[in-house]
Formats: sequence, structure tokens, C-alpha cells
Amino acid sequence: MLLRKIARPLLAAAFIGQGVEALRRPQQAEQAARPAFDGLKQLPGEIAAKVPADVEAFAKANALAQVGGGVLLATGKLPRIAAAVLACTVIPGSAGAHMFWTEPDPQRKAEQRKAFLTDVSLVGGLMIAAADTEGRPSLGWRARRAYRRAADALPTTSGDAALETVGEKVSAGLQAGVEHGRELAEMVSEKAGPLLESAGERGAQLAEVAADRGTELTQAAREGATTLADSARRRIRLHHW
Repeated sequence: MLLRKIARPLLAAAFIGQGVEALRRPQQAEQAARPAFDGLKQLPGEIAAKVPADVEAFAKANALAQVGGGVLLATGKLPRIAAAVLACTVIPGSAGAHMFWTEPDPQRKAEQRKAFLTDVSLVGGLMIAAADTEGRPSLGWRARRAYRRAADALPTTSGDAALETVGEKVSAGLQAGVEHGRELAEMVSEKAGPLLESAGERGAQLAEVAADRGTELTQAAREGATTLADSARRRIRLHHW
């Protein structure tokens, strides 16, 4: 989307410029990073051991993270990860230099407050950029959807109760099938008796009709044969004369 191609470089520009400035002026960067460095060193040993040994190295590492993350965000390469990294560099990079609550001069205090609120606004923008999925479902949404589908597919009962329910359904289905088969067998036997009896009677009638018709046809054939024989004799006699 064109909006992202414009907004990401604008958001990253502040961090790239701040990182470059920190590398050019390491003393100011060390002063700004000092409160965050001291706070991290007071954390439990496993976390404090991962913090650089001196504040100068810590400030340089933070500046390099700002430059690298800013370039990735501006070019659209791993934008969500880059935005999250940049959000983590705000406090070490500039919050230490904007502690307005320790400033005695009212004018200076107002300026520091303004700069502090600007940093807070940048963190909010980076949080939005880190959560931007570009219209695609997030991993959390897809995981919740898969969980709901799996929960809907499973039976409401669990464990032995679910197996018992399935067994009862199968047993009821088999019993219904047996009863239905028995009813069909009884129906067939009831229907088959009259049909067989009717078929026997019809067969006997057909046999009698066939016998009667056979006798008539035989008699007719004999009479026809006699008539033809007589006709043939007359023709022979006429031919001799």
C-alpha cells in the first residue's frame, strides 16, 4: 500500500538521524543512555550480564540498533520486527536526556517535557507499526481460530463419557438395524405365501388351458391333414385321365 511506503520512511527518519548523531557525538549519547544503563545493571544477574560492560559500548550498540532498525523499517524489510526493535531503543537513546522532572529551570523544563512527550508519541507509532499485519490475519488470531474449530469439532463430553456416548449410539444403531431386518423378513414371508399360492393356482390353470388348446390344435391338424390328402388324391386322378 502506498500509505505504508510513505509512513514507514517518515517514522524511521527520526531514529536514523538520532542514531547517526549518537555515533558522531558519543559523549552526549553516553549521557542520555546513562539512566537506562544503570537501571539495567541493577536487574538480576542473568539480565545484567548481557548488558555491555561500559556505558559507551551500550550507547553505541543502541545507536547502531536505531540506524539498522530505521533502515529496515524505511525499506519495508521485516517492518514489524524493525518497529519493535526501534521501540526498545527510545528509552536508552533519548529518555535519559529528557528527564524534565529533574530540571529546575521552568523554560528548560518545558522544553524537556515537550521532547519527552515526542518520544512517547514515537513509541506509540512504533507499537502500531509492529502490530500492522498489512491486512493478513495475525498469528494470534489464526491460533485462536484453529483452537475454536478444534473445540467445536470435539464432542462436548470428555474422556470415558465421550466413549460411552459413542458406544451407546453405535449399539442403538445396530439394534435398530436388527429390528428393521426382522420386520423386513416377516413382511417378505407374509407376502411370499399368497404370491406362491397364487402362482401355483395360475400355473395349474395355464396347464389346463394348454392341455385343452393342445387337444383342439391336434384335432384341427388331423382334420387339415385329411383334407389335404383327399385333395391331393383327386388331383392325381384327374391328371391320369
